[in-house]
Amino acid sequence: MIYFCPTPIGNLGDITLRTIEILKSVDIIFAEDTRVTVKLLNHYDIKAELRTYHKFNEAEMSEKIIENIKDNDLALVTDAGMPGISDPGAVLVKKLIEENIDFRVLPGPNAALSALVLSGLDTGHFLFYGFTANKSSARKKEFEALKDLKFTLIFYEAPHRIQDFLIDIYEVFGERKISISREITKVFEETIRSTTSEILQEDIREKGEFVICLEGKTEEETYDIRELLEEELKKGMKKSQAVKEVSKKYNIPKNDVYKESLDL
Repeated sequence: MIYFCPTPIGNLGDITLRTIEILKSVDIIFAEDTRVTVKLLNHYDIKAELRTYHKFNEAEMSEKIIENIKDNDLALVTDAGMPGISDPGAVLVKKLIEENIDFRVLPGPNAALSALVLSGLDTGHFLFYGFTANKSSARKKEFEALKDLKFTLIFYEAPHRIQDFLIDIYEVFGERKISISREITKVFEETIRSTTSEILQEDIREKGEFVICLEGKTEEETYDIRELLEEELKKGMKKSQAVKEVSKKYNIPKNDVYKESLDL
């Protein structure tokens, strides 16, 4: 048998008893990065043989795993979370199904679902998208295809790209609720809940993997933007302040409000 075993996404205590039992019972453990996995194995005194299985050798190692499974019990783990979800594993699953070989997937830690609950956004329906393209132009095309969906969107992003990612989010999706979680289950775990415009003003620490949860498209209401602006200006606000206030209060893209303000 081969077991797909989720591993802790931060805190080493977040592992199931069954996963520990399986990892202690198998003959070989295939790991995304053996240097990462050996820390987990040492923590739980697990002595199985360790081999590598990562995105650069998936095709080759999947064949070897199928050969080994005839005489051994095996386990596949990634550095953190569920194998096959934004991590190596999906290629092996497809090959096992093609070869009609039975396998087991164990439940366990998942950063996307943890961040979704932390966000406070709608959990009734959601889309896990994972990582987007590295380049802004390609990423915006992906966002354009998602912007009319009415359920919560979940993304993964690396720390060095988070600022550009958030800028693109605002430019394509406009004003929406957003939640950013990082270092989930770790000592410096942090979740920032804000809006797509205001989060650009936040001092976000660019460390650790990020999970971004974005509000789905809501039912649009028809507003007379000019009239709303005039109401705020009567209160003594400057035009720039009125634009920001109307955009935030009525969830209207800031660029739309700004364009209307030019005629005032």
